[in-house]
Amino acid sequence: MQICCPRIRILMPRIFAYLNYHVPKTRREILEILLKGLQRLEYRGYDSAGVGIDGGNGKEWESHDRPIQLIKQRGKVKALEEEIYKQQDIDLDVEFDVHLGIAHTRWATHGVPSPVNSHPHRSDKSNEFIVIHNGIITNYKDLRKFLETKGYEFESETDTESIAKLVKYMYDNRECEISFATLVERVTQQLEGAFALVFKSVHYPGEAVGTRRGGPLLIGVKSDHKLSTDHIPVLYRSSAKDKKGCTTLPRMDQDTCLFPVDDKAVEYYFASDASAVIEHTNRVIFLEDDDVAAVTEGRLSIHRIKRMGGDAARAIQTLQMELQQIMRGNYSSFMQKEIFEQPESVVNTMRGRVNFDNNTVTLGGLKDHIKEIQRCRRLILIACGTSYHAGVATRQVLEELTELPVMVELASDFLDRNTPVFRDDVCFLISQSGETADSLMALRYCKERGALTVGVTNTVGSSISRETDCGVHINAGPEIGVASTKAYTSQFVALIMFALLMCDDRISMQPRRREIIQGLRILPDLIKEVLSLDDEIQKLATELYKQKSVLIMGRGYHYATCLEGALKIKEITYMHSEGILAGELKHGPLALVDKLMPVIMIIMRDHTYVKCQNALQQVVARQGRPIVICDKDDYETIENSSRTIKVPHCVDCLQGILSVIPLQLLSFHLAVLRGYDVDCPRNLAKSVTVE
Repeated sequence: MQICCPRIRILMPRIFAYLNYHVPKTRREILEILLKGLQRLEYRGYDSAGVGIDGGNGKEWESHDRPIQLIKQRGKVKALEEEIYKQQDIDLDVEFDVHLGIAHTRWATHGVPSPVNSHPHRSDKSNEFIVIHNGIITNYKDLRKFLETKGYEFESETDTESIAKLVKYMYDNRECEISFATLVERVTQQLEGAFALVFKSVHYPGEAVGTRRGGPLLIGVKSDHKLSTDHIPVLYRSSAKDKKGCTTLPRMDQDTCLFPVDDKAVEYYFASDASAVIEHTNRVIFLEDDDVAAVTEGRLSIHRIKRMGGDAARAIQTLQMELQQIMRGNYSSFMQKEIFEQPESVVNTMRGRVNFDNNTVTLGGLKDHIKEIQRCRRLILIACGTSYHAGVATRQVLEELTELPVMVELASDFLDRNTPVFRDDVCFLISQSGETADSLMALRYCKERGALTVGVTNTVGSSISRETDCGVHINAGPEIGVASTKAYTSQFVALIMFALLMCDDRISMQPRRREIIQGLRILPDLIKEVLSLDDEIQKLATELYKQKSVLIMGRGYHYATCLEGALKIKEITYMHSEGILAGELKHGPLALVDKLMPVIMIIMRDHTYVKCQNALQQVVARQGRPIVICDKDDYETIENSSRTIKVPHCVDCLQGILSVIPLQLLSFHLAVLRGYDVDCPRNLAKSVTVE
């Protein structure tokens, strides 16, 4: 059984560490690698940054007396870089044959953004131990109180500093010489909450230890030489003790750890996100919860205290991501780039899965479980934010094609209610990153109750993709902008494909299946047609950007579009926006409508068309002047509206993809006109953890 952490809200910071072993690097080169790693993580959102490196200007890397130097700064990585080059006491041209540098971008949760609250945090003024941390420690107050009684002085307001002080306390009170990995294991046994950690110490020069529980952490491996293995065995602590009462350590050889044959040169990269390591290597190891990964003398080993179910080894995986995918190219922002990538991203979601010639759908990740899914009694879609809207958008077609009741749940509320889940339910966990902690906690909640779990993620090796029974990878490619765009449309398409798969043997459903599959066939070209409206939507944005609020109305398939469009406007323009179900107008929202209130309505020629026309008349009767997103061939609506955005027609259940793109573009242009950072909106980060 998984032990659930107390429920807390975290905006995840990011970590990066680089260890070179027998790969000579100058301090300047090491700092450039660390800073570049942080820059690759900038899109995740942060307010301060810092690095920890070996100090001193001697070249004897074996020296146990070499101090650790910390450089930290509030603001962006650029400010940290400027601070580094202001340092007068470090020689940037000193070369290190072996060195560990650690770096961090922080999003303030405990304490205001400041250099003293930034990571790395230190154990004492001599910097004997330093640590970088993603997540939150829920028992830090108890730890801090205990350590203060032992004479340890705290200098920051953070929860992380208690980890740095605790590791020194454990080291100072050790009964015998212990390894760095064992020391970290003892520390993590005292921690409650969610974390990913990387440690560095003057007592263990040239060594790195990383561990995780609830926070993502991977290790990139780069070597020009043959590696000893492609599967690293998980080592468990022996219960046997030596004469001094110390737990014995497993042996370190080719059967227990990873290293270049003949102990040649190797580089290791610890990171919370693959985008930070892909320019260096595409070979990575994804750590599991409670793994402790240690690099000692260039050898990587993975340790655990307790035996758990699952793999007894961690495989080296090859990332398919390419560096150019996480570069902006000719676009002004990642969000703009990702909006315009949607014709390609939906093709990638369907590639190899939809056969348009014989109208078949194949989802390899579900093939071993599809019969069990078809026998279930209920589908539960669980997600947060934009991923939740993808569930709302496809609920109707899922109910139609599967003939099953479909629940769509916000993960946080799902957990708050202790929602009844049964063995014959199938629970979908939808998450772009695959690390959203509320969704991850909901996954574990469902597994404990015997339900089959299905992951729908965009990140290979993520926690949700590993812990679910089966799943669908949406293949949208890296999404860097905080406001999700192409992941939404790819999640939409992935869930449609699942619905088609569920009814592939039902004769009565075949005409409808063929209609939808042929709609998928032309979808990329229709998306390109919608994107050609960019100039028109930019002009509309110039008329709206000074407004303080906007209402977006629709119903049926397009209620989710209203919610998603309103979320995009909130996220990056900081305007108040609200998605309203048009059928609820007379139950309150109509009171907001007047000649000054901007209103956007979505009216498409589907089964709700007449009802939406009625809603339009109600808005116009209150002197509203709605901007209508409609079918380009819907002449009646075009004639009766003062302003329209005309999109091409597609099969009804796919029309939501075409109607949401104008709202994505509108939110982008509004944010630019209002002078805001589109990719890094205030108070938000790409990976949001809610436990």
